[in-house]
Amino acid sequence: MASADNGTVTRTALASDTEFTTGGAVELIGRSITLGAGESRHVRARLEATSSTTAVVGMTNAIRCVNSSGVTVGVKSASARNHEGYDTTSYATAGHLPIYADLLFTAPSAGTYRCGLVGSTYSTSGSAYHLTAVAGNTWIEISDTAQVGAGWWQNPSCESADTNGACTYVGGGAADSEAWVFYGDGTPASKWEAHPSARTVDAQANLELTTCPVGTASCASAMQDHPRGENAVVDLRFDFIQLDTTGHACATHQQSSRKTITDDAHHSVSYFALSDIPINSACGTRTFIMRIYVKHVEGQTLKIDGVQSGVTSLTNGIAFNRFS
Repeated sequence: MASADNGTVTRTALASDTEFTTGGAVELIGRSITLGAGESRHVRARLEATSSTTAVVGMTNAIRCVNSSGVTVGVKSASARNHEGYDTTSYATAGHLPIYADLLFTAPSAGTYRCGLVGSTYSTSGSAYHLTAVAGNTWIEISDTAQVGAGWWQNPSCESADTNGACTYVGGGAADSEAWVFYGDGTPASKWEAHPSARTVDAQANLELTTCPVGTASCASAMQDHPRGENAVVDLRFDFIQLDTTGHACATHQQSSRKTITDDAHHSVSYFALSDIPINSACGTRTFIMRIYVKHVEGQTLKIDGVQSGVTSLTNGIAFNRFS
């Protein structure tokens, strides 16, 4: 998916293949930027990794920005998927799993911040393996100029194990058959105003879904109603809607897809992007809402991942003003 930034971006690529293990999260690559108070930049990271094992193991690509004291500032953004082993042929390049993450970072005060791609891996079957981030194909991009008036969406708290049943699910049994991310899932209503000088706008979103087979540690027990090994199929639609003066839809822009998620992958990210969306003057406002419609078709119940531990966002969206 192409970057939707207003203006140019600078990409910094990993210079040499780098191993990471279950010992904890490690910054694989990063860059420092100096920002004014309230200034926002779009940070995008791509982690491509190979595995030393044929076993299925977890893999997470996270973006973290820290201040001069090394303290994380604001929310982290992350995407996850299981790496299915060096012998898998289910990826575009056999054994190479790429995952993207996006963050709109806003400086709370003037200063220098370091934004980095943080990789991690985890497994319930032992630690005698490693993943290797691939040089060149693993990178971080940061917009070169302020993303004036850009908007950020994230859905509600949803912990990894969801022992209190706070997450949103789609599927059979106790789950609903459909859900509206950023809209009807407990997310506070978020209306975004395009800048008065913007010519057009761009919108993007990353949606993380997790399968819920019987025995998984990733879903509430009431949502585990299928044995392991069944695929999940969902229909997805990304909406970016300009409202009229009464608050109703005036101009709707959409992107649709069907997604199949296996229990081996377990976590799966869908990426959406709409570019150069016209601002319709006939609507009478420059107000937009963002939402993702998720419709369960068949198979496993799915969890819609949200914010973990109050700081890590796994499903999120960004809107950008375009001035030229």
